[in-house]
Amino acid sequence: MTELLVYAPGLRKDDKLMQLSHQMDMLAARYKVDAPHEMVYFEIDDPDRITLQQINDIFEHIGLRPRFVGQIPEAMKQGNVTDKLVE
Repeated sequence: MTELLVYAPGLRKDDKLMQLSHQMDMLAARYKVDAPHEMVYFEIDDPDRITLQQINDIFEHIGLRPRFVGQIPEAMKQGNVTDKLVE
């Protein structure tokens, strides 16, 4: 199992949680939302079936810009969807 943490500023606003819930039906992953801190925790059984781009697209579809927290699992690094913040 792979765990992934996403910070999604604005998740608490309006109906973003409901929109996220509808979008998450498309992913083969379990998730928990920490709304007060605007964090989403993913538990992914098969990281080869989900890409960072898919997760990124779900958040962007509802008007949020996700920020991946911590180390990104190698199996999910298909393409370059993250920016390096520190050299």
